Amino acid sequence: MSLQRRNALRRRAVPAALGTLSVLSLLSALPAAAQPEPAEHRPAAPPPRQVTVAEARTDARLRSLRDRPAALRAFFRELPKGGDLHNHLSGAVSTEYLIELAAEDGLCVDTATLTAVAPPCGAGTRPAADARTDRAFHDALVRAWSMQDFPPDENGHDHFFDTFGKFGEVTWRHRGRMLAEVADTVVRNNQVYLETMVSPASEGAKDLAAQVGWDDDLAALHRRLVADGKLDRVVAAARREADDGDAEFRAAERCGTPQARPGCDLTVRWTSQASRGGSPERVFTQLALGMRLAEADPRFVAVNLVQPEDWDSSLRDYRLQMRMVGYLRTQYPKAHVTLHAGELWPGLVKPEDLKFHIAEAVGVARTERVGHGVDLVHEDHWQRTARTMADRQVAVEVPFASNAQILGVKGADHPFTTYRRYGVPVVLATDDPGVSRIDISHEYQYAAATYGLSYPELKDLARASLEYGFLPGASLWQDHPVTTGYRPASACRTEHPGLPVRGASCRHLLAQSAKARLEWRLETAFAAFEKAHRD
Repeated sequence: MSLQRRNALRRRAVPAALGTLSVLSLLSALPAAAQPEPAEHRPAAPPPRQVTVAEARTDARLRSLRDRPAALRAFFRELPKGGDLHNHLSGAVSTEYLIELAAEDGLCVDTATLTAVAPPCGAGTRPAADARTDRAFHDALVRAWSMQDFPPDENGHDHFFDTFGKFGEVTWRHRGRMLAEVADTVVRNNQVYLETMVSPASEGAKDLAAQVGWDDDLAALHRRLVADGKLDRVVAAARREADDGDAEFRAAERCGTPQARPGCDLTVRWTSQASRGGSPERVFTQLALGMRLAEADPRFVAVNLVQPEDWDSSLRDYRLQMRMVGYLRTQYPKAHVTLHAGELWPGLVKPEDLKFHIAEAVGVARTERVGHGVDLVHEDHWQRTARTMADRQVAVEVPFASNAQILGVKGADHPFTTYRRYGVPVVLATDDPGVSRIDISHEYQYAAATYGLSYPELKDLARASLEYGFLPGASLWQDHPVTTGYRPASACRTEHPGLPVRGASCRHLLAQSAKARLEWRLETAFAAFEKAHRD
């Protein structure tokens, strides 16, 4: 049986996923009830959250809007939301903009598969530019390249991942322009920070992997990669590629001119992705490239593994890839790691494949964040994993929309409340908002409606999205804020967001720490937001 056939049969068992999520339907959802847990497994309850007068007033305002959809949507759009830590650039761009880029580049579309292809447009294709005047063609491309109108009672897994192959000919050409479109959307949704994933120097990494080949001795393999400056030449190519993207971004955003667009003010960092479905030597080369790049260029901060976790090759090599990351962490201790792990569900894979993915990412690869982490309670000794994540402050990145569309997991089935109960840091994220047809405001609104979250809880989720970002410098907060509460560090304890900083020690902290500066900016935004929502 072929790999494709096995995967297709396996995916038919996945629970039905949501198509394009309806905000109005989410608002009618009741808070999800947590599953009962044996007393001996229950973690200690976190300390109660002290609520300020301004927070209580804003929470009352939020509750008063429950039956006013337009006003509620405006509330969540205006809510300061920190950063987005789990975002794929190619999947974040709006589908309409991808179609326009395809038209500008003179690309063609295969009429049978609706896949963008390079020109000239021969038999069986038509110009992408036709979508500018042919509304039916345009709408068909939107549906093929995103989850728009996808039937909510059907499994969305394959359609979701197939979109990337359909518009892939568009996205590799315009990193800077795509970032500009995404950055403007992020800023409009009141975020100040973005970590987004790309594949740096992809062809160079592919060629180097083929040249070096595979060796199960990872230390020996790494020595071959770096010998004679081979890996450093690919790092240099990746930095030139980033320079070109930066220039294109600044031109598109008109940064440094009186007509500068909103995205110029967004702090952006890159995560280098490795394609877990590739050969072992290619995955290792991409990971080594990303980690060496993170130590050489401050624009790059981390590595991640992408592509479906349930593919046969992904399942076969999962433990090996965790070992790769764990080894490379010893060679590049300054590079950060965040890993897609546990993006699985019963019926999608065999039961034995549900037992260890998050645990291996945390224990073997020593990841600092986990992306998705949906299958937590199906893993062996999951309580131990949750406690370890809480102890080490390993955050979980939660994109509700894509979890629903890809896996059919939502509401009470999602481990969101379990992670929070164990004191695991949780950050809300978009994943692929262009494909999912959502934005970060939608994710916060979904969380509030589905899990009955108060305004102070939403505020702390936004704070966590900066606290667990891979920005350099000391935090504005002391200790582990998820478990001890968001208490300002001593340097800034007597300061008031929204007012001029008076103390020299706080000014010094903000001057020296990129992380603390953004966190202070977020607190200032919260002060203005709460003032605007007085009764």
